[in-house]
Amino acid sequence: MKHLLFALGFLVTIGYHNLRAQQDSESTGHVTELYQLATEFRADQGSLSRFYAIENSPERRERFRKFYEDYLAKLQEYKFDSLSRGGQVDYLMIKKYLHQQIRELNTEKNEYEKLRDWISPGEELYTLEKLRRRGKRLDGQEVAGILNNITNDFSAASERVKEQQPLFTRQLTSRAKGILEGQRAALQSMFGFYEGYDPQFTWWVTQPYKVLDSVLLIYAATLESRVDPATLPEDDGSGIIGDPIGRDAILQQLAFELIPYTPEELIAIAEKEFAWCDRELLKASREMGFGDDWKAAQEKVKQTYVPVGQQPEAMLELYDQSIAFLKEKDLLTIPPLAEETWRMTMLSPERQLIAPFFLGGEVLQIAYPTDAMNHEEKLMSMRGNNPHFNRSTVHHELIAGHHLQGFVNNRNKPYRFYRTPFWTEGWALYWELLLWDLDFPRSPEDRIGMLFWRMHRCARIIFSLNYHLGNWTPQECIDYLVNRVGHERANAAGEVRRSFTGGYGPLYQIAYMIGGLQFYALKEELVDSGQMTYKEYHDAVMKENSMPVEIVRALLTSKKLNKDFSSEWKFYED
Repeated sequence: MKHLLFALGFLVTIGYHNLRAQQDSESTGHVTELYQLATEFRADQGSLSRFYAIENSPERRERFRKFYEDYLAKLQEYKFDSLSRGGQVDYLMIKKYLHQQIRELNTEKNEYEKLRDWISPGEELYTLEKLRRRGKRLDGQEVAGILNNITNDFSAASERVKEQQPLFTRQLTSRAKGILEGQRAALQSMFGFYEGYDPQFTWWVTQPYKVLDSVLLIYAATLESRVDPATLPEDDGSGIIGDPIGRDAILQQLAFELIPYTPEELIAIAEKEFAWCDRELLKASREMGFGDDWKAAQEKVKQTYVPVGQQPEAMLELYDQSIAFLKEKDLLTIPPLAEETWRMTMLSPERQLIAPFFLGGEVLQIAYPTDAMNHEEKLMSMRGNNPHFNRSTVHHELIAGHHLQGFVNNRNKPYRFYRTPFWTEGWALYWELLLWDLDFPRSPEDRIGMLFWRMHRCARIIFSLNYHLGNWTPQECIDYLVNRVGHERANAAGEVRRSFTGGYGPLYQIAYMIGGLQFYALKEELVDSGQMTYKEYHDAVMKENSMPVEIVRALLTSKKLNKDFSSEWKFYED
């Protein structure tokens, strides 16, 4: 009997400690039950990406399809309801990612099949590359014949293009270019491996290789030029040719990002936030003695730019002020090493064409004119990067924004790969909203500077969604930024160019304010209600790593999760 009681007591103790371990895991940043799966998945994905390196190849596509389906099967072996809250989050995020990757592969396959008649001559190059990967000795004369035949087939295809004059959507021409670049990469990989090492191969293959490489390059440009004019936006005089995706694609991407609003509802939110900015802007303008002429007040603020050569020191001063403010209010944990190791550099004139302000992270990249710019460009850059405007952007880029995000993410649940701009940019923007509330701006000039950026974030939602909905042209977007926000025209053009041709996703520009409003709403729910302090809330968010904000909310509240979770959080109220 004594032994039985001891055993029962031991089991109760073990159960208690297991429960405590799970609770500790939820609160101290430890890994969850899905850690091993997520870690193995990312490592396996990297191994496959390096081995099947030819983008758009059927072999790579089918191998990755099987890979993602295999991991979906592994994921489904977990009993969702038995997982910890953090484990359920990992389950849902991995599942969402895998389904998205499979959808993208399906799109790739559909587009490949539509182009097959035009790109099939190069498919045998994949076979040669496959043999090359394992070092099979190739008969040079045979390979030369294969390459010669492929060249002839592509030459015939080029003649068919001239005769039939096919037209493709912009997406298909982009895919055709990618496929042919992949075939060319296979050719170059195969030839580069044997060239010079195998004399018979080099003697036979060198000339056929050079001819085919040139033919592939020219043919890719030929297919790329066959875009249907009806699918190609015209240059409206801005020189910016983007790729508006349309309402259906926007809705699909919003669903993936767990944003349960329509594009029209998001534009309405931005307009309401803009109206708040307008009221605050008039208050500051009146304090400065300009009445309701806020543009005149803003112009005076722009004239406060620092002399040439002094911008880095001015930014350091702003950083020192912001870090002191964060510490004084005890708003979050700031590791000393994070303060010690951020760096600073200057943006090149070329980079400033698409990034006319700050970029940040561990390296603060400062936009300021160089001697190579013309007179107007210099003045516009200086005026647009004055210290009052920069009062919002230094802490956005460094601490508590992007630098601290990266620093903490690298040290807390780094296996979580659920990157989203609504977390990354939303968190940095949230601090602009919060520091305004906490009276970080010291004067009406500071408030006008911070309002410039707040209006800018509202404008990003309005102009980017209207562009992708097909309502606005790039030039109309530029004009809107100049007239409604007060941008310098060159800076406005750089902003629009960055938005539509800078490699950012269609929702990236809305992620700043929308993500910021999500974090702000969660702050109201947890901090303003007294459930958490600012520091507890901010540290908890950072230690969970990047993910959609609604999922952060699920982690920090008692919201029940289920295996078929879908977004429903209406985070914005008037």
